[in-house]
Order: sequence, then structure tokens, then C-alpha cells
Amino acid sequence: GGAAAAVAAMALSLGEGGGSRLRRQLESGGFAAGEYVKQLSQQSDGDRDLQEHRQRIQALSEETAQSLKRNVYQNYRQFIETAREISYLESEMYQLSHILTEQKGIMEAVTQALLLQADRDDPALGARRAAAADPFLPLSAKEAAASEEGRQRTLTTLLEKVEGCRDLLPESPGKYLVYNGDLVEYDADHMAQIQRVHAFLMNDCLLVATALPNRRGAYRYDALYPLDGLAVVNVKDNPPMKDMFKLLMFPESRIFQAENAKIKKEWLEVLEETKRNRALSEKRRLEQEALPRPALTPPESTNPFEDDEEEEEEEPSAEEEVVDLSLEWIQELPEDLDVCIAQRDFEGAVDLLDKLNEYLGDKPVSQPVKELRLKVDERVRQLTDVLVFELSPDRSLRGGPRATRRAVSQLIRLGQSTKACELFLKNRAAAVQTAIRQLRIEGATLLYIHKLCHVFFTSLLETAREFETDFAGNNGCYSAFVVWARSSMKMFVDAFSKQVFDSKESLSTAAECVKVAKEHCKQLSEIGLDLTFIIHALLVKDIKGALQSYKDIIIEATKHRNSEEMWRRMNLMTPEALGKLREEMRGCGVGNFDQYTGDDCWVNLSYTVVAFTKQTMAFLEEALKLYFPELHMVLLESLVEIILVAVQHVDYSLRCEQDPEKKAFIRQNASFLYETVLPVVEKRFEEGVGKPAKQLQDLRNASRLMRVNPESTTSVV
Repeated sequence: GGAAAAVAAMALSLGEGGGSRLRRQLESGGFAAGEYVKQLSQQSDGDRDLQEHRQRIQALSEETAQSLKRNVYQNYRQFIETAREISYLESEMYQLSHILTEQKGIMEAVTQALLLQADRDDPALGARRAAAADPFLPLSAKEAAASEEGRQRTLTTLLEKVEGCRDLLPESPGKYLVYNGDLVEYDADHMAQIQRVHAFLMNDCLLVATALPNRRGAYRYDALYPLDGLAVVNVKDNPPMKDMFKLLMFPESRIFQAENAKIKKEWLEVLEETKRNRALSEKRRLEQEALPRPALTPPESTNPFEDDEEEEEEEPSAEEEVVDLSLEWIQELPEDLDVCIAQRDFEGAVDLLDKLNEYLGDKPVSQPVKELRLKVDERVRQLTDVLVFELSPDRSLRGGPRATRRAVSQLIRLGQSTKACELFLKNRAAAVQTAIRQLRIEGATLLYIHKLCHVFFTSLLETAREFETDFAGNNGCYSAFVVWARSSMKMFVDAFSKQVFDSKESLSTAAECVKVAKEHCKQLSEIGLDLTFIIHALLVKDIKGALQSYKDIIIEATKHRNSEEMWRRMNLMTPEALGKLREEMRGCGVGNFDQYTGDDCWVNLSYTVVAFTKQTMAFLEEALKLYFPELHMVLLESLVEIILVAVQHVDYSLRCEQDPEKKAFIRQNASFLYETVLPVVEKRFEEGVGKPAKQLQDLRNASRLMRVNPESTTSVV
């Protein structure tokens, strides 16, 4: 029935052709697959007709499959093109929104400037306009003082609820509260909720406070950001993450979530408006300071020669204040900077800026110099933005660390060492992460780890050397590099652990992989950077888990063998097998194994004891490859647990066995364990760790044959 249904499905997908009659038959409403197959079998003359019919159906199936593939491929191409168009449209809409926002800001700034100019020309008109725009403005100096006092009282009342901000936020006559509300802070990298905060927006700064858990309405100081260095960025809604905005304060950024879209909009608008008002008030203050102050009229003097002396003294000072800005290269400096930026001649632009700073270094700051500085500062901002974009991770990451040297060196020359350091390290972090993601996960774990270590540590070494070259004169940036190296090492360990430990590889494979990582890590000592302790700290949890897991496997295997123990000698059948066992025991450190071999191919030991010896020594060897001081007690306790299982079994068998021959054989196995295996374990552990293990010595001393009570049937170990 299922085969007939498949035939019907294939036939229905065909167009008109040789199978049209079959297609009409299968499309009929009363079609029954079973009846169709029965009728087909009855009408066939023999096997040959059925084979021909089968070939026709198979040809129709292949044709249908090809048609489906073509349709799927065509739809897939259309889907890709549609997605690309949507991406382009989204980018253009974002750019359009950004342009409209800038235009809105420019229009508002122009309007404010025109109103301020009109108010200066006609103070009475400005007062009437202010009164018409806001009927609640104070009409007298007394009312203005009362309003100012009320706003400061509100600010003082709110800030009394915030612990630790009284000393950091000194009272000033012009400071007042603009807006405040509850927000939720999220991690910028993983978008995980961090804490609930309460933000206080004042006319010149933003205060962030965290809620105290057991006191309703009380907060603790967290951070204070001046509005001059604060940037507000809207975060696009991406459910379930919505109603968020980002605050940028170099060199950090924080993401907050409002209660709903309305409150988020209010926060964005009031932040922008407060920043704008702050900038206008600061500009107005600077203009007031720049206005010439009326000189005080000196008292009349009776000295007739004083006027002549003053004129002679004033003339040289007037000559000193004149700065010659008529030089051709100074007049063309703004345009030359624009050309250099457009042609990406960053070195030429910075050379021009250095030349100007050197020329104006010892000159007085006059009004023409200020105007020139304003023009140049605008070009410096443009140049900085271009250099920042050159170092952004969105740019191509090919070329290695040296590809960033040009932009980094120019940012340092512009006095932006901190920003250059941050952007350089972010660029290299993105490059390392991309290189790790592009690695193919091979079937062999050890091969993949070799490639992973080569890619990561080579990139880290190249980054360190380039950092040392670029920031040789900026010692304060080296701490940032150490922090970056630690975070990069964590990213490497995450990829390493996912491939080695999460995939449940054997302990020997894990030991080899860790050994490879340690050897590559030692390469960093060439530049004086030792991150071995960091890789130990990041791997200690996974290695502990691997040791304990392998210990449990050995214990379960030993218990299983103990349950089937018959206490019989081993017969290896061939001299080759006996020779192989001798080599294995010699590799385990058992040098006197020949005294336990008998005639022909017999071994005077139990299979269980020999298997336990090989498995325990193999575990110890692999564990010592993974060893570092933080794992000392874990390894020691695991060894004691493994040995106790074998020791308890031998002691219990010795007490319970009644057959004298078997009892003598058990004693011989016990002697091998106590006098040969345990000392070998102690010696190898001391060699690998560098100090003796008292727990192993105590275990051996407590398990000697002379302490066994033959009449007891319970173990004392």
C-alpha cells in the first residue's frame, strides 16, 4: 500500500506525456492502491511485463525528482535575493533615519541660535517670547529664587535616598533634577539581566544607583557620568529583548531596558534635550567670557609724562598679540586636511596638524586663532572617526596585526592612545575569534587541538609583538593587553574544553591535548608573558571532572572483575604473549615480574591483579601529564580509592577462603600488591609530583599481611 501511494504521488507530479493515462487513473477519487496492484498483477503476462512497468515507474520517479530539485533551487535563489534586498532596504532605512535625526538636530540648533541672537538684539522681545512660551516662568527675581530653591530641594530630597553620593555630588546653585526612573541593566555581550537600577538625570550629569534589597525606596551609588562625555544610542527591538537603549561612556558602554516603549522614548528624548541644553548653556558661557570687559578707569595723574610712557609701553604689547595667519599653508590648511582625509592620506593629515601645533605652540590665543582652531578641530574629529572605522571589527580582518599599524600609529600621534589601544585589541579579538570559528573540526580530536593551538597562540604572539611595537612609549596600555590576553585565553579554553572534555574523550587523549596546549603556551615566555597559571585556572574544573570520571570507570571495572574472580593462575598459552606481558609490566615500573612467572607460559598471579596493576599505572601516568598543584588532592584521593578496591577484595578473599592451596595463591597475589605494586605507585607519584604522598604510605603500612586477622571475615582497610 505504501509503495503504491509513493507511485501515485510521483505520477501526480508529472505533466502530460506517456504517463497521461496512468496519471488520470491515479487522480480518480475512487483510486485504491491495493486494487490497482492486484489488477496489474493479474493483467501481466509474466515477470517481464512487471519489470517493464517497474522501469517506467522508476523513470517517472527520476523525472519527478529532477523537477523537484529544479523548483527547490529556483525558490532558494529567489529567497536569497529577497533576503539580500531586505537587508539593503533595512540599511537604507537606518541611514535615512539617522539623516533625519541629524537634520532635526541641526534645525533645532539653528532655531535656538536665531532666538538667542534675537534676544540679544531686543531683550524685551526675548522676555515676551519666554513668557508666551511658558506661562509658568517666574515673573520676578523673588519668584525665580523660590523656583530654583524648590528644584534644588527636590534634588536634595531624592539624593538623600542614595547612599555614598553626597561627597561625589557637591551641591552647586545651578544643579537640579530633570528626570528619574527605574531601569533594568543588561550585559552588553550576552544580553543577560544584571541588576535593577534607578537613574537620576540632572542638568549636567547622570547618576546611576542600585536598589538596596531590604529597604524600599533606598539606593546605593553605582556610577556618575557627565553629560559632556555621554552618548545615547537607541537599541533596535529584537524580541524578547526590547525597549532598550545604550549609554556610551568611553571606554565602557552599558545597556538599560525601560518598563515600556513610552518610557524608553521619554528617556531618549529627555537625554538628548538635556544634552542639547547643556551644550547651549556651555556655549553661551564661553561667549560671555570671550566678550571684552570694560577697562577700569585709572585715577587721573598729575604726571605730564605718564601718557607718553604708557603709549610707548602699549605699542610693543599690541605687536606681541598679533599672530600671522596669512601664510599660504595656514590659509589652505582646512582644505588640505579635507583632501588628505578623502584620499586616505592619514600620515599627511597628522603631519599638517603637527606643523600647525608647532607653529602656534608659543603664540597667544587670539580670536582668529580660536576660529582657526574650531575649523581644524572639526577635521580632527573627522580624521579620528575614519581611523576608528579602519580599526573596527566590521572591516576586513585579513593581513594580521600589522594591517592595523597605520591607523593605530596615527591615533597615537593625535593623542588618542587609550582609544587606539582599545580598538586595536577589539580588532585582534574579533580576528582570533573568526580564525577559531573557521577551523574545521576533524575526526581526530588531537589533530584539531594541534591546529587550534597553532592558530590561537600564533595570533596571540603576533598580537603581543605588534602591541609592543605600536605602544612602546605608552606603558599605561600594557595592563589593558594583559586583561585582553586573559579574556582571549578564556575564549580559547571554551573551544578547547568543548572539543576535548564535553565530547567525553579518553583520559590519554585529554592528557595529550592538555600537554600540547601547555607547550604552545610556553611560547609566550619569549616576550615575557606567562599565561600558564591562567590556563591552569580555566582548565582545573574540566580536568577534575575527567579524573573523577575515569576513576569511576576503573573502580567499576575492578569490581566487575572481582565479582568473577576464581583465583587461578594465568596461562598465556604462547611465549610471545608472555614476553609481551613482561614488557607491559616493565613499562609499568614492575622490574621483578620474572619471579612471578612459572614454567612454560604460566604466571603465578591472578588475571584480576595483573589487569588492576596495568590499569592503575596507566591511570597514574596519564594523570601526571595533567598534573598541576591545584589537582594534587584530587589525584591523590582518586588513587587511594582505586587501590582500596583491590586491597579490600584481596583481604576479604584471604579471610573467607578455606582451601589451603587457594589461600596460599591469594597470599602470593597480596604480597605482589603490597610489596611491589604499591611501592611502584608511591615512587612514580613522588617522581611526577616532586614530593612524597603520606596517604599512600599510610595505606601500604595499614595493609601489611602481618596485620591480617585470619579469623575475621571483614576488611579492616
